[in-house]
Amino acid sequence: MSHITVERNRRRQMNEHLKVLRSLTPCFYIKRGDQASIIGGAIEFIKEMQQLLHSLESKKKRKCLSPSPSPSPRPSILSLTSPPPLASSSPNFEVVKELSACCNSSVADVEAKISGSNVILKTLSKSIPGQMVKIITVLERLGFEILHLSISSMEDTVLYSFVIKIGLQCQLSVEDLALEVQRSFSQELLAF
Repeated sequence: MSHITVERNRRRQMNEHLKVLRSLTPCFYIKRGDQASIIGGAIEFIKEMQQLLHSLESKKKRKCLSPSPSPSPRPSILSLTSPPPLASSSPNFEVVKELSACCNSSVADVEAKISGSNVILKTLSKSIPGQMVKIITVLERLGFEILHLSISSMEDTVLYSFVIKIGLQCQLSVEDLALEVQRSFSQELLAF
């Protein structure tokens, strides 16, 4: 009998923890109410928050090291084979895995990652009015279908996370996608 009681208490405690975890995780991360979906959604949310924290810390370091707080109006574009520059105003490509790429500049950090038949696209930048519309316009021009968009903001920084469906005829690499989205931020600078 004591084994049954112990198991019942363990299940009750597990269900209470899952309820708390679900209440702390934004609803769009959790697809269904089962345990695996709750845990998977919480993991994805924590990963995004870790990325946001890491990016904010990097921006803070760059801001402290940079003599000028304003970004350079014309960032140069790099190929994947060239070494990263020392200046923080140039986009900096970093291929994280075979199926993902980052294109970072002093204006925005852009990451594109293939996940199954979708692409997860994340951008982190200061809040720029109309920037989300520019990104959506770029994605639609390239023939992508946006399945999901989430927006997280902290003070003047915003993280846009897109889940994009890959079409069968898509010939664009993740590096090219990251570069095209990065250019939408560069166009904002040229307008000033």
